[in-house]
Amino acid sequence: MAVQPVVLYPDPRLKRVCEPIEPGEEARRIAEDLLDTMNTVPGVGIAAPQIGVLRRVVLVDASRNPRHDPGHGLMLLVNPVIVAAEGTQVFKEGCLSIPQYLANIERARSITVEGWTPDGDSVRFDAEDFEAVVIQHELDHLDGILFLDRIRDMTTDLFERKERKKKRK
Repeated sequence: MAVQPVVLYPDPRLKRVCEPIEPGEEARRIAEDLLDTMNTVPGVGIAAPQIGVLRRVVLVDASRNPRHDPGHGLMLLVNPVIVAAEGTQVFKEGCLSIPQYLANIERARSITVEGWTPDGDSVRFDAEDFEAVVIQHELDHLDGILFLDRIRDMTTDLFERKERKKKRK
């Protein structure tokens, strides 16, 4: 459909709990906008509130980061819910909506997720390690939770993102 601007913190939409949505035309339209937008920015996930839509739709794609296992690849999920979680791990996370910072965040090591595709097919799958972190981060957005809300110690776990130097030819 269309590339949408990424909503940046402190926009209040990022702190709102999103409404469920029925799979179908509206869900497909939101999913297409998420995909179009994701294809223009760096990252491995994006949630509907990050494009200003307060509905429970996310895109996750751990395969966009070559340093980690690709997991299940591209997934567009409607009304996703984590139904089981085990273990803990700490990852340095960033966010498209808060591009100037990274933070060490503790998350579950493995999760089981249930939800729907935009077309209405039910899904249930397990994710672990990096992919589990990405999914938990994006599902937090649906509940108005930002990775900044999960920082244990602002003095040791929050980092200013260094600007990447452009390679010279």
